[in-house]
Amino acid sequence: MSFMDDFEHLKIQLEDIKLATNNFGRDKLIGRGGFGQVYKGELSLDGRQTMVAFKCLDRKHGQGDTEFWKEVLMLSRYRHENLVSLMHFCSEGEHKILVYEYAFHGSLDTYLANKGLTWTQRLKICIGAACGLNYLHDPSGTQQRVLHRDIKSSNILLDENWNAKLSDFGLSKLGPANQQHTYLISNVVGTPGYCDPLYWEMGFLSKESDVYSFGVVLFEVMCGRLCFEYSNGQLRILVRMWQKLYDEKRLDEIIFQDLKENMDSDSLNTFSSIAYKCLKREREERPTMAEIVKELEIALDQQEFSEDVRKRVDFEEISKILDLAIPPVSYRSQKELFLLLSKGILLSGVAFDK
Repeated sequence: MSFMDDFEHLKIQLEDIKLATNNFGRDKLIGRGGFGQVYKGELSLDGRQTMVAFKCLDRKHGQGDTEFWKEVLMLSRYRHENLVSLMHFCSEGEHKILVYEYAFHGSLDTYLANKGLTWTQRLKICIGAACGLNYLHDPSGTQQRVLHRDIKSSNILLDENWNAKLSDFGLSKLGPANQQHTYLISNVVGTPGYCDPLYWEMGFLSKESDVYSFGVVLFEVMCGRLCFEYSNGQLRILVRMWQKLYDEKRLDEIIFQDLKENMDSDSLNTFSSIAYKCLKREREERPTMAEIVKELEIALDQQEFSEDVRKRVDFEEISKILDLAIPPVSYRSQKELFLLLSKGILLSGVAFDK
């Protein structure tokens, strides 16, 4: 059996794609990336019309057949709820087209500065993306480990329910799941700002390189902005500044201000701590993706606990009552306050119970 025979069931005719995209009409164009242009259109899948995305290889962007077939190989063999699904592909002449499930809400980078994307939603998106990357790093069965090599917020897609889907596997590298050593890569690829410094400077690639990139994304989510900006035509990377402010306990200066009011302090502390650890210079100090998933889930629990308390408690009224407490009551978070009240406090000789 040939290499192509493995994927015969995924092939689709170019004419079907032209029909779905109005011959690649401008009204169907939804984006451009390092791979090429992306269109949307409907195909008949399982007997019903389904919206999908068509990613068309543009060789002018520097990617070619190798990256195309790597994506076909990757997404046909690796299936996870937090990886974008490959529906079909087309390889006719110069036309190389990947057909994906449609990401209704686009990519995460476009929502970083949107205050409508709540802290709770952001936590759930980060957990989903972390689960997808954890699956790639530690796959089950006989699958090889996958190093993504281009983790960034624009490669995290969002479906109609705001579920995160990792995408763009053209630069990924496969290796044995139990492999512990580092690859030495001569052709370093990736996106400035997101790349592990040890990989970017010396070509040393490991699964911790993806962890670093994911840490940058976590900071973007928390700060409500991309990790870079252009000033006077020069690219300025913000990651080191973010690290410095965290070290100096000045995180408040960079947190997305429109979200601060609804962020539980415990949740933010848990989230920022694991994000910071991802950016450690020494790779052995960085957490695994499994550890990141665990910490993000704790941050979500803390946030949801806080929101539940807010729904049940009028804190303005409670603060007036606390002025009468004997002895005086102090607390650092709403969670601490709730636990304190649940035990009862003395108000001028009267017990106040939950």
